Amino acid sequence: MPFKNLLSSLPSVKRSLSERKYKKNSRIIKVSKKFDKEYFDGTREFGYGGYKYDGRWKPVAKDIISFFNLKKKDKILDIGCAKGFLVKDLLDEGIDAFGVDISEYAIKNCHPDVIGRVSLANAKKLPFPSNSFDSVISINCIHNLKLLECKKSIKEISRVAKSNKNFIQVDSYKNIKEKKLFLDWVLTAETHFYPAKWIEVFKKSSYKGYWNWTLL
Repeated sequence: MPFKNLLSSLPSVKRSLSERKYKKNSRIIKVSKKFDKEYFDGTREFGYGGYKYDGRWKPVAKDIISFFNLKKKDKILDIGCAKGFLVKDLLDEGIDAFGVDISEYAIKNCHPDVIGRVSLANAKKLPFPSNSFDSVISINCIHNLKLLECKKSIKEISRVAKSNKNFIQVDSYKNIKEKKLFLDWVLTAETHFYPAKWIEVFKKSSYKGYWNWTLL
């Protein structure tokens, strides 16, 4: 399946690459990889710098529904759902949405509308039967796993999905300059490649679905 950008409606984010590069050290990386309060709601050097619901995922939810031609009550899984903001916006559109994340903090601090629909789980082994979902999405999540586990997570996405209505977005870069900027910025990604290598990984993992890259 080809490249597809399903996040084009998200507002652009201003990143202070030079500030991150200056502040980043082994302690900050270690704290960030816990995906705890500091990562979501701490200061910017640890991650989001505060992750609050502001409705920015609403148009993305609509784009996902439109592109995959999802119907009311179709079942979708968001892997790496964080606090469940996209899950909420999909629910508001009538989709039977669920999410998983490895962050206990994020699940405990999820949006009130998704309590009971988001749960603690790792993408490398999803706690769902095969063919459970009409669509599975994973945005900026599986690259936080080491390569072998990343491949397992890709296979898991195809396993729990009923069809090819799936979408993965991962960190990447298209040239040496972009790679350098990425390495100055990145805190949590364990696996990252040029697009061609990612496509090779997807194909070798028998992935059924679409993909996109997060580029700085």
